[in-house]
Amino acid sequence: MPGIEIRAPDDFHAHLRQGAPLAAFARRHAAGFARVAPMPNTLPPLATPAALVDYVASIERAAPGLAVIPVFKLIPGMDENDVRALAEAGARIGKYYPAGSTTNSGDGIRDPAEADEALGAMRDLGLALAVHAEEPSAPVLERETAFLPVLDRIVRAHPGLRLSVEHLSGAAAVRWVEEAPETVGATITAHHLCFTLEDLLGESLDTALYCKPLPKSGADRAELRRAACSGSRKFFFGSDSAPHEPARKAAGAAGVYAAPVALALLAGCFEEEGALDGLEGFIAVHGAAFHGLEPNRGSVRLWREDWTVPEAVDGVRPLAAGRTLRWKAARSA
Repeated sequence: MPGIEIRAPDDFHAHLRQGAPLAAFARRHAAGFARVAPMPNTLPPLATPAALVDYVASIERAAPGLAVIPVFKLIPGMDENDVRALAEAGARIGKYYPAGSTTNSGDGIRDPAEADEALGAMRDLGLALAVHAEEPSAPVLERETAFLPVLDRIVRAHPGLRLSVEHLSGAAAVRWVEEAPETVGATITAHHLCFTLEDLLGESLDTALYCKPLPKSGADRAELRRAACSGSRKFFFGSDSAPHEPARKAAGAAGVYAAPVALALLAGCFEEEGALDGLEGFIAVHGAAFHGLEPNRGSVRLWREDWTVPEAVDGVRPLAAGRTLRWKAARSA
């Protein structure tokens, strides 16, 4: 079976949830990824040193082979002392959620001024900022573009702050990242690289693909693919894998369970773009360099083999359920 072996990858944006389900989701991630940045929009949020330390420990207990990049949630009014305490507890990234933009974001930031002191402290301490870049008051397909002026404000106010725009979904945001200072990068998901709004809504609603930000047009997807496959170190992988138990998903919860299929989808995407030799950079090199981390040890093997994605994995309907994929992946020691 033709295949490739590349450095073990990173996932710089994933949701591993809480409580009993966390163990299965963490182990699923460890099957493909060496390192993960778990998002902090839990209940309660990961906004204190104690909460952050406890959450990291719970992941490490569940999946000992999975290294954790601690991420805290920015809350309005956080000051320099709060950020310093979180950094001392191991935090490397702070996550900015616009209030009301996504799951558990009601306590998010309404205006960058609410986080000004915290952002300055993050810059001074060498922490990175990850931003859910959507303006919740804008029409749903325009929310990412509508948020770009806010990103401009943050970059101007805090020169030198490393800023990652999360889960890019449109051409305008790709261009913004490319034109931004070198301290700005972005994560791109497998589902935004592989699917469009037609896949979500064209024939019938594919609830497994419903996420925020929404997949957009074929032209937007083409720009995302160009960026991901370009070799630019500004672009790296974040799965935004976000499992929801079936009842919540059926009720319309936004989020895709991408972890079981992300590497297979990425291999197919890069192969289609004639850029398979650039896959390692996108998933295992660029993000580590952006965040000042050493590349992972170990490797992952990807090989050509048709398989049908099950309708349920870990009790959740995964992304691409029922579809036939051309690649498989397995992490090596």
